[in-house]
Amino acid sequence: MKIAIKYGVVIAVCFVAWVAIAHWLVPDPRSAVHSGGAATFVNIVQIISILLGIRERKANDGGLLRFKDGLKTGVAISAVYAVLACLAILVALKVLGPGMLAVEPGADLLPMWQVALKAFLGLGGGAVLFGLLYSAVISFFLASRNR
Repeated sequence: MKIAIKYGVVIAVCFVAWVAIAHWLVPDPRSAVHSGGAATFVNIVQIISILLGIRERKANDGGLLRFKDGLKTGVAISAVYAVLACLAILVALKVLGPGMLAVEPGADLLPMWQVALKAFLGLGGGAVLFGLLYSAVISFFLASRNR
């Protein structure tokens, strides 16, 4: 669990830093920096963190790693990141207001709580789903093979 918290916090901090710096440097929320840039940066950080977390798990287990243990570790890292990132967005919405999510499709037609819920489900679900994919691939290559 320590590994999941350690690396999940790293991804969440990088996510928050990207959002804060991007909104400070590029105030237009419709800019590609806020959509494509954030997704690219955070996914790269997530892949690296999952890789490092699974490698640490393997080292802690004496150099042996079962596929499912690597998969669990990577998904746990992603779940910690998802929860913390959603909490950070919630705090930002409370402090900065709903302008951050104004570019969501249909945001002007729905109550803000529904727009925020969709954003949280997208961020949290996407983080865990991609974490599952990344963990499966990384665990496949790092898992110990029976001979």
